Amino acid sequence: MKFLYKTGIFFYSVSAKIAALFNTKAKQFVTGRKSWTKNLASKIETNARYVWVHCASLGEFEQGRPLIEEIRKQFPEYRILLTFFSPSGYEIRKNYELADIIMYLPVDTRNNARKLIRLVQPEKVFFIKYEYWHFYIDELKKKNIPLYIVSAIFRKDQQFFKNSMWGRWYRQLLKKVEHFFVQNEESKKLLQSIGLNNSTVTGDTRFDRVAAIARGAKEIPIVEKFKGNNLLLIAGSTWKPDEELLAAFINKHPQLRVVIAPHEVTETNMNRLEQLLKTSHIRLSKAEEKEINNYQVLIIDSVGLLSSLYRYGNLAYIGGGFGVGIHNILEAATFGLPVMFGPNYKKFKEAVELKERGGAYPIKNFEQLKSVLGTFLETPAEMTEASTVCKNYVEENVGATNFIIKKVFNN
Repeated sequence: MKFLYKTGIFFYSVSAKIAALFNTKAKQFVTGRKSWTKNLASKIETNARYVWVHCASLGEFEQGRPLIEEIRKQFPEYRILLTFFSPSGYEIRKNYELADIIMYLPVDTRNNARKLIRLVQPEKVFFIKYEYWHFYIDELKKKNIPLYIVSAIFRKDQQFFKNSMWGRWYRQLLKKVEHFFVQNEESKKLLQSIGLNNSTVTGDTRFDRVAAIARGAKEIPIVEKFKGNNLLLIAGSTWKPDEELLAAFINKHPQLRVVIAPHEVTETNMNRLEQLLKTSHIRLSKAEEKEINNYQVLIIDSVGLLSSLYRYGNLAYIGGGFGVGIHNILEAATFGLPVMFGPNYKKFKEAVELKERGGAYPIKNFEQLKSVLGTFLETPAEMTEASTVCKNYVEENVGATNFIIKKVFNN
C-alpha cells in the first residue's frame, strides 16, 4: 500500500507541474514549494522552541487561528510554524502576523518529511480538521513528537472505517495520532469503533473565531445609513446561481434592502451581477453616504468587509450551496442572523444543526426562497425567533480552544 501511496503522490506532483503551465493556482502550488528547504533553514531561529500548525486551506486556517492566537498569548516562548497545502490558503494568509514562519507544506515524501521535521524540531504539532499525510505523521511518531488533530470530524463512509486494504492501511496511520479533538459524538464513536479511544468531543474552534470576529467587527457608517429602518438582507460569498435566485426576488420586492458581497469581485462578475438587477443599485466604491438611501441594493466590490457587514443585517443568504458546498454561515449566525443557503450543505455540521433547530433554511429553487423570505417579511416574529436560535447556538458552542490548550499544554 505504501508503494501505491508513493506512486499516487508522484503522479500528483507531476500533474501539478503540467497544470502549472496553464493554471494560476497550480503554478502557485508548484513555485511556492521551490527551494523550500533553503528558505525554511534561513528563517529558523537557533534554540527556539516551535509549535507547528498545519491547515489545508483558508477554511481550516479560520479553525486554527484561535489556537494560534491563544498559544501566542499564553505561551509566548514558542515560535509558530504555519503551513498550508492549498494556494487559496497560503496566498491570502502568507503575511499573517501571529505566525513566525508561513510556508507551503512540501509534498508528502519520506525525504521531505524528514527534512522539515529535522529543521524545525517542533515540540507539538496540530493538524486542523483533516490532512492525514502518511510520511509526515509517520516521521512525527518516530521522533516521539505529539500530533493533535483539531476540530476533526469523521463520517462512516471515509476510508478509515472501511474493511478494505486502504481502510486498514489508513487506520494504522490514525493510531499514530496523540489525540483527536473532535466536533461531535458521532466522530468519537466512529474512532472507538476501530479501537481508538484517544478522542475528546470539544466542538469546532470556528465558534471561538466567529465570536472574536463579532467582538471586533468594524463600523461601516455608509452601510448603517443604507439600512436605515429597513429590513436588511446580507448576501455573502454568492455565486451566479445564488445571485440569479436572489435577483428574481429582489426585483419584485422593493421594500427589502440588500447588501450583496459576491465571492468574486472581478469587473466581469460585477457587470454580470448588475445586469441581473432591475432595481436601483450601486457599488460600494461609487457610493456616497448622502445619496445611499436612493438605492435598494448595495454591491460590495472589495474584500475583507463581509464579517463586519453581518452586524447590520437582519437575515443572511450564504453562497456556495449550488456548487461544492456553502461558505461560512457562522459569521452571520453569531450576529443572530437567520441563514439561507443552497442545497449542498449536508457535510457542514453547523448547517445541519441550525436547520434542525429552526435557524437555517436550505433553498433548492426560487419558490422555496420566495416562501422563506416572504414569511420573514410578513411575520417578523418568526424571524426574531430564528435569530435567537442562531445567537444561542453560537454561544453554546464557544470554548473549544481553551479546552484544547489546557489539555495539550497544562497536562
